[in-house]
Amino acid sequence: MPLTRWLAEQAWLPDHAAPTPDVLIEAEDGRFTAVTPLARGASPHTGVEVLAEAVRLPGLTLPGLANAHSHAFHRALRGRTHGGRGDFWSWRDVMYDVAGRLDPDSYLALARAAYAEMALSGVTCVGEFHYLHHGPDGHPYDDPNAMGAALVEAAAQAGIRITLLDACYLTASVAGEPLAGTQRRFGDGDALRWADRVDGFRPAGAHALRGAAIHSVRAVPADQLATVAGWAYRQGAPLHVHLSEQPAENDACRTVHGRTPTGLLADRGVLGPDVTAVHATHPTSADLALLAEHRTGVCLCPTTERDLADGIGPARLMADAGIPLSLGSDSHAVVDLFEEARAVELDERLRTRRRGHFTAAALRDAATVTGHAALGWADAGRIAVGERADLVTVRLDSPRTAGVPPVGVFFAATAADVDQVVVDGRQVVRDGRHLTVDVPVELRAAIVAVTGA
Repeated sequence: MPLTRWLAEQAWLPDHAAPTPDVLIEAEDGRFTAVTPLARGASPHTGVEVLAEAVRLPGLTLPGLANAHSHAFHRALRGRTHGGRGDFWSWRDVMYDVAGRLDPDSYLALARAAYAEMALSGVTCVGEFHYLHHGPDGHPYDDPNAMGAALVEAAAQAGIRITLLDACYLTASVAGEPLAGTQRRFGDGDALRWADRVDGFRPAGAHALRGAAIHSVRAVPADQLATVAGWAYRQGAPLHVHLSEQPAENDACRTVHGRTPTGLLADRGVLGPDVTAVHATHPTSADLALLAEHRTGVCLCPTTERDLADGIGPARLMADAGIPLSLGSDSHAVVDLFEEARAVELDERLRTRRRGHFTAAALRDAATVTGHAALGWADAGRIAVGERADLVTVRLDSPRTAGVPPVGVFFAATAADVDQVVVDGRQVVRDGRHLTVDVPVELRAAIVAVTGA
């Protein structure tokens, strides 16, 4: 890949509280090779010819955004689950109906369009929490990883990186009820057979990594948690787990095990620095202490947590305890990492009735470098020499951002303001349009094919 140069009107560099004006950014073979703030004095090789070659990036240029928690097929649910009252559990019934209709071909089409929508919003890497493994009756496809392979191919076609977090899902409740109905598609029988299946999958392409997931303490029996965690540890792979999303999950775990879900995971050796707990909406103070002690991260998904009436997690207490925070769009009720980021602050205001809990730089880090690290891409999420050449440029002249200082973008911009996206040095979005996917057309076609309407 040849040397490419960009001249960013404003660029948000690592460890800077605010963006820096007039930054020359250079990349070769998908990596940043030079980052030069011109206002501080150009480097010796920065002359008129060099600047003339550079692609201008008007607006604010950020590192690539990381969507650390996604269920791609949930995109088909947007706007279809609001007909009346209900809660997470009634929503789940509608979700299962969609899950029951997918096959590898329709999943590829839907995920390709969903990931391309993410690219339009500035996402350069997605963590796909994948549990839709088998055929409708629970029997494996001829290729037992056909559904996972479809997701990896979808990310390639959409132009973004993916960490496929293959989820172990074995039971329907903490008490060990067997899987039934659509849930049979999720199960491998036991954790050893889950590990055998995952061992047989080698994602095609440098854009993909393997990871693991424990769906929840509802879905993996206590005596099999260590098998999943051990697989991830031996592979050096990230491990994610839905944790304390619902009070009912906490209550059931206490009833069966005499411990909270976090306590159970700690007892079974699951927690650690390569582990990310998703949601953690209803932790106890002891739970937070355990997560901090084991340096386990938390992925917050505020737009889904509010859509499903899950509640508001204690984000500031987590951060104060030293727990790394990342962000995900989860059910894709909204695909907008700017909205997820500011919701961390705004929801905390609702929870505490006070303002000013997170700086703009802290929200940037949650949306970028911390999210990439949680997905196993420790070399992404920073505009710095040697890092992956991911860039997201946000317009500062839209109706939402006009007059907003660059440091205020995470409190003002939306996904609609993303103008340019570069992933590993390759342009994926230009002038607000995906270069290879007609996103609205493909989303509509893929969703109609699955839902029939």
